[in-house]
Amino acid sequence: MSPLAEYLEAQGYTVKMFTLHGHGGSKAQLRNASRHDWIQSAEVELQQLLADYPTVHLIGFSTGALIAAHLVIKYPKQIGSLTMLSAPVFPLNPQQIMRTLYQWPMVKAYIRNFFVVPSSATREFYRIVRESFAIYPDIQLPVLIIQGDRDHLVKMKSVSYLAEHLGTPHKRVVIVPASGHLVCYAARKIEVFEAVQSWIDTHHVR
Repeated sequence: MSPLAEYLEAQGYTVKMFTLHGHGGSKAQLRNASRHDWIQSAEVELQQLLADYPTVHLIGFSTGALIAAHLVIKYPKQIGSLTMLSAPVFPLNPQQIMRTLYQWPMVKAYIRNFFVVPSSATREFYRIVRESFAIYPDIQLPVLIIQGDRDHLVKMKSVSYLAEHLGTPHKRVVIVPASGHLVCYAARKIEVFEAVQSWIDTHHVR
């Protein structure tokens, strides 16, 4: 997310990034954090922004996209738009992921991450994935959906599912060529950044 945040800041936007509860610390902290803690910590950050700004545009990456979707349901009148980057509506299972990792550095990184992330955090992730299906039809504000065409963690049908089941008529899908899960680091990342900026500008009430 950092490259996108830096781009938007350079264009004059106020941007705030934060770390979810349990993340960025010890393995024990992540183990003891639930999906409800993740959502609550994001909500606290959103409330702080809404204290200073009447409208906020949410951008969520991966699991953060699902968390942002839950906040949209709770704060529909204060959120101008939602951007979902690499949203894991249909995440690949470990066996499928291993088949898609065609470069040894990617394999090593995945194996290292597999042993670092507590099983409890993985369970919480799949719970929020399942629970999010119930809210997609209730999202009525503008949504931008972005995913790389070589995403090794999320199935491509996630994009078509969102496009079909989100309640809003205002939605756009952007597929990033030759990009994996980290669309903000893609070779054509500037296209991602420009798409996000255009979406925010289009749906910002001045």
